[in-house]
Amino acid sequence: MEFKLNIPNTLETIFFLVVLLTYQIAEAKIHHHTFAIKSKAYTRLCNTKKILTVNGEFPGPTLKAYRGDKLVVNVVNNANYNITLHWHGARQLRNPWSDGPEYVTQCPIRPGESYVYRIDLTVEEGTIWWHAHSQWARATVHGAFIIYPKRGSPYPFPKPHREIPLILGEWWTKKNIMDIPGNANKTGGEPAISDAYTINGQPGYLYPCSKPDTFTITVVRGRRYLLRIINAVMDEELFFAIANHTLTVVAKDGRYLKQFKSNYLMITPGQSMDVLLHANQRSSRYFVAARAYSSAFGAGFDKTTTTAILQYKGVSLNRNQPVLPYLPPYNRTEASTRFTSQFRSPRSSNRPVDVPVKIDTRLLYAISVNLMNCSDNNPCSGPFGKRFSSSVNNISFVNPSLDILRAYYRHIGGVFQEDFPRNPPTVFNYTGENLPFPTRFGTKVVVLDFKTSVELVLQGTNVLASDNHPFHLHGYSFYVVGSGFGNFDSRKDPLKYNLVDPPEETTVGVPRNGWTAIRFVANNPGVWLLHCHIERHATWGMNAVFIVKDGPTKSSRMVKPPRDLPSC
Repeated sequence: MEFKLNIPNTLETIFFLVVLLTYQIAEAKIHHHTFAIKSKAYTRLCNTKKILTVNGEFPGPTLKAYRGDKLVVNVVNNANYNITLHWHGARQLRNPWSDGPEYVTQCPIRPGESYVYRIDLTVEEGTIWWHAHSQWARATVHGAFIIYPKRGSPYPFPKPHREIPLILGEWWTKKNIMDIPGNANKTGGEPAISDAYTINGQPGYLYPCSKPDTFTITVVRGRRYLLRIINAVMDEELFFAIANHTLTVVAKDGRYLKQFKSNYLMITPGQSMDVLLHANQRSSRYFVAARAYSSAFGAGFDKTTTTAILQYKGVSLNRNQPVLPYLPPYNRTEASTRFTSQFRSPRSSNRPVDVPVKIDTRLLYAISVNLMNCSDNNPCSGPFGKRFSSSVNNISFVNPSLDILRAYYRHIGGVFQEDFPRNPPTVFNYTGENLPFPTRFGTKVVVLDFKTSVELVLQGTNVLASDNHPFHLHGYSFYVVGSGFGNFDSRKDPLKYNLVDPPEETTVGVPRNGWTAIRFVANNPGVWLLHCHIERHATWGMNAVFIVKDGPTKSSRMVKPPRDLPSC
């Protein structure tokens, strides 16, 4: 039988296969996931208890996509608690309906119901994360969200041999996490302090009943590794280090940084960092460790240290206990400042730094931990028999019974007020001593016109106890143009702003008894939450909301609400 090669037909076939492959690659840019919220028993610190999980995993599943991809996540609530999810660091351009904070952009998903979140990635690249945004569920309902450069595009640093997500978390031995905020609200005191920190769900070598399950990173000497580090802790900033190893920080919050080396990190709740590790030390075993940075005097906090092990390939597991790295003392604010002051944006033709220079709206938000009176017959367990609260410009935020986004979109009155103060109602020495602590409850917002250029100064106060406050803005990234200690001086401090290469972030720490200035352009219409990512402070009311109006064109207006939006 004679075989004849038909060249034209062969070329047509090859062309067809190439087109088909290209089409399939394009289709692969939409990633579909199902997240089932359910309780599952986990054993830690010698005790077994049930926790909320996604798909039974703790931490939850790692999402992976490329820059410009889309994700469709069907969340099915098989638990006994309401739930919402937030995609921390994703802009959610024109789509606040999928942003997640309960009673701000949606009502929660009730037990037995479901909701589909749609995430359209635009400029995000690097490590961000996802987490529950209802009650205290994010303590166990969270996971990494990795966004690779566009297909065919390289990293702006040497390609690592392997990537390793490291999620820093917390564990309460016997308490039901979902009961913690309610119990604290009943007494007016502080929420229960955790019993351990964790790395990828494991407390580590130094805790009881934990040594065998310590998370281990196996490396080959001479190779480079990309650590994708996320602080999912509820209530504390953390110092992080690896014994005898220098870390190269390359990105933060899904935005690249000018690379710099450091022996330790200070990472706040809500932040994510991409760090290169060169396995260039003697082949041995080294501790990876994290413990609290707590700048609030008098506040209780978990003083334990979580560990993982960096294990060089070929080293015996029976070697002596690894050595711990140096970590700054708990209250070493200088160490925190020394680390964060190195953040800069890389400037290049394909990664422009577009800092707003002409400012339309200037805001000053004073952030405070406050006390409120309790009844004379039933004093609370906070200081002086009072109740803890917190505030932004003396307003302690209260969740409405209907989400703000729906009320705004459908013109439903009585849900929120548009008179949130754009400056502190009373000017005072914010970082002085023996300050009064007046505050009032409210559900108030600031309304911004589309494409308004905004400068927001977050001013820490010493009203009850000063602290380092990590603030997260939903729906946006922003440039951190300045930071300092003491009271912000509107005449002198802007002269020292960095308008050349400030870091672009989504969660920024406001220093203890200090201030931070950020700038952004309000070009993402919708309802967007601004809040402290220390969970007790957010629970007490340290939240604010922006409403950004629609723009003039279809592409600058909010998308319509989805049909499966949960009801209240």
